[in-house]
Amino acid sequence: MSNNIIHIASDHAGVELKAKVMEYLQGQGMELVNHGTDSLSSCDYPDYVHPLAQAVSSNLALRGILICGSGNGVCITANKYSNVRAALCWDVELAELARLHNDANVICIPARFVSEEKALKMVEVFLQTAFEGGRHLNRVEKITKGLHF
Repeated sequence: MSNNIIHIASDHAGVELKAKVMEYLQGQGMELVNHGTDSLSSCDYPDYVHPLAQAVSSNLALRGILICGSGNGVCITANKYSNVRAALCWDVELAELARLHNDANVICIPARFVSEEKALKMVEVFLQTAFEGGRHLNRVEKITKGLHF
């Protein structure tokens, strides 16, 4: 990775949780790039996901954090980009396994289904857990093998 910057984005359903995550990470001394939204007004999540996914895809971001109501829309959108492995997580163990086994580089959090406390712990674990490699490396490499686009 070219740097240690964490990119973060949300739609209107995730904006309040995103603010809490940002506050927590900034308190940990992390540098963040906020792709929005910062409004509770209804918006289209892909408008905020695309810049984040592009940054991760291009190795301009160490990791990405996406937050929306269910986590599904942001996850689907982010995974359209090469080199992006976005994982929908609603539990700390899933966040850890996403890093350990899948080398996920974007965590997608469903703001309507997790508490602030759980979300913060998931982010902490996601950012601190290293990819296990080994038997998982071959599997991760097969994700994009044979794709022609």
